[in-house]
Amino acid sequence: MVFRPCIDIHNGKIKQIVGSSLLDEGNQAKENFVAEQDGAFFANFFKKDEIKGGHIILLNSKDSEFYEETKKQAKLALSTYPGGFQIGGGVNPENAKEFLEAGASHVIVTSYVFQNGNINYENLRKMIHVVGKRRLVLDLSCKKQGDGYYIVTDRWQNITREKLSVPLLEELSVYCDEFLVHAVDVEGKNNGVEKELLPLLGGWGKIPVTYAGGVHSFEDLDLVKRLGCKKVDVTIGSALDLYGGKMNYQEVLSYMREN
Repeated sequence: MVFRPCIDIHNGKIKQIVGSSLLDEGNQAKENFVAEQDGAFFANFFKKDEIKGGHIILLNSKDSEFYEETKKQAKLALSTYPGGFQIGGGVNPENAKEFLEAGASHVIVTSYVFQNGNINYENLRKMIHVVGKRRLVLDLSCKKQGDGYYIVTDRWQNITREKLSVPLLEELSVYCDEFLVHAVDVEGKNNGVEKELLPLLGGWGKIPVTYAGGVHSFEDLDLVKRLGCKKVDVTIGSALDLYGGKMNYQEVLSYMREN
């Protein structure tokens, strides 16, 4: 289990939000934390400890009046720590190389690949043609719906018909280097992790998988480690003291070294 940092950007600001509150209309989101510092500050913060493999997420749609400022902050962070971060949020074959050339180690894709409720394999092949399997992360962020967890797209606003399962992980793993999974129902709520989701991710564990959502204590980290069979990496957002939370960053690093 490895700590994977995150830098979420909304309306041109580094933020921590409640994931399920995000709306394109009016560029709205329930905010847990809004930083005064820019993307370079946060990239340097993780760079000093040589922590790689985190993700930068652009939370505005391309149609938003704030998109260009959000993108500016993202590229500032990438250029500050080349190779240190993956990047996602509106990534497609037309802009993927721009982000890689700006310093991203990988691009993260959801909505371009999951369209009209299903996997669009033609689009998936287009992404691989442009960036290659080894630089592609598929975001399988999901919401609990009836009998399981279903992939969500468009900044977590639309639920697809694709159920997260071992066969789906097997099928998609041949196309990408890693998976990123936000548990949207608990994302940003500081109220615990999705206990039913973690065994599914850890029980498979054939390529790197990063879990994000609800971690707010070291007991939660114990759960991620145990339920994820030590195969699931973890992101801490709103709960981290860097973002106004109560979990001490240095203590998190110590925990990871010990575990």
